[in-house]
Amino acid sequence: MIDIKSTLKMAINSLYVNKMRSALTSLGIIIGVSAVIIMLSIGTGASKKVQENMESMGSNMLTIRSASARTGGVSMGIGTRPSLTLKDAIAIQKNITDVDAVAPASNEGKQVMYGNQNWQTSVYGTTPPYLYIKNYEIELGRSFSFEDVKNGAKVAVIGSTVATELFGDVSPVNKVIRIGNVPFKVLGTLKAKGSTGPFDQDDLIFIPITTAQKKLFGVSFPGTVNMIIVKGLDADSLNNIEKETEELLKIRHNIGKNQVNDFEIRNSAEFQEKMKSTVKTFAILLASIASVSLLVGGIGIMNIMLVSVTERTKEIGIRMAIGARASDIRAQFLIESFLLSIIGGIIGVLTGIIGAKAIEFFSDSMSVSISLFSILLSLGFSGLVGIAFGYYPAYKASLLNPIDALRYE
Repeated sequence: MIDIKSTLKMAINSLYVNKMRSALTSLGIIIGVSAVIIMLSIGTGASKKVQENMESMGSNMLTIRSASARTGGVSMGIGTRPSLTLKDAIAIQKNITDVDAVAPASNEGKQVMYGNQNWQTSVYGTTPPYLYIKNYEIELGRSFSFEDVKNGAKVAVIGSTVATELFGDVSPVNKVIRIGNVPFKVLGTLKAKGSTGPFDQDDLIFIPITTAQKKLFGVSFPGTVNMIIVKGLDADSLNNIEKETEELLKIRHNIGKNQVNDFEIRNSAEFQEKMKSTVKTFAILLASIASVSLLVGGIGIMNIMLVSVTERTKEIGIRMAIGARASDIRAQFLIESFLLSIIGGIIGVLTGIIGAKAIEFFSDSMSVSISLFSILLSLGFSGLVGIAFGYYPAYKASLLNPIDALRYE
């Protein structure tokens, strides 16, 4: 039976005697493990960032847009055909099961002025549930109400970017701004949400949909909207809501079985899953590339251990001559190889954590997330590399003939 305690002691002593060689041997593992930690942290951080961005834009959501109008054979783009109406939104709210909230909306780019300040922004005509669906929160003042929508009130809620550009540090609440040439009273401001790609979620203004249609946008077809946003009770209900909504709108718009829909439905859950899958694939790719460094480090361990077997041939012969078995020799070299890998792995983990934090500190846009899984995976993989690449040198050492080993110079 192998004496693990004495074998371990000899392995540690051997590594200590050859400190520089041990350190250089572990260097490949250190670099490999730190690279895996950093790459996995970047991938996990990117995945969380995408999820946060998706949630900030609204979750469990369907976006229904009117179809594309065509002029002279040229498509004018989604949302240009006046096919969706306020009554469609009401019908969806009343007739579709598992619906949490519904909000019609139309938007246009407008010039906004206050005093001698002006700013170009997006103006959304909608109803109060829109802010809830899109996860907007009021920071100052209040939102407009259904009573404001009913009365076509000239009131507005502005995003933080607009508030900063027009008012600076002054509170915009109860101030009057001009959207185009129409005066609007600012009821409140929104909490900042940040940007998602090129789109600034805070660079917008919300006003009642009826006010937008009658006094600002100049709608050619009264009651029409560009889109309807539907929020489901949960992600599992979205597919069913999508099917029921499509059937309801086909009936309301008199669309036959073989006719093309005059609307388009986009499921946010499907888009989010695609984004998560893409980011996950990206993270796996990064980790796979980094893992090559670990394999290279393992090859380095094998080469050094083979050299060590050659250098210590006489030592092996002496051990065998005084009773050491082949299994004892194998165990000693395997333990040495494993220790080189696991020590390198621990140092690599610490280096990787420091490196990941440094990337996050010096980067304005990149977010990293260090998980326990990535640490355990890296340590486990480094230990496995040590055993796998240390086995052949250990096996070779155990096959030495004691008499030949003692005669070796």
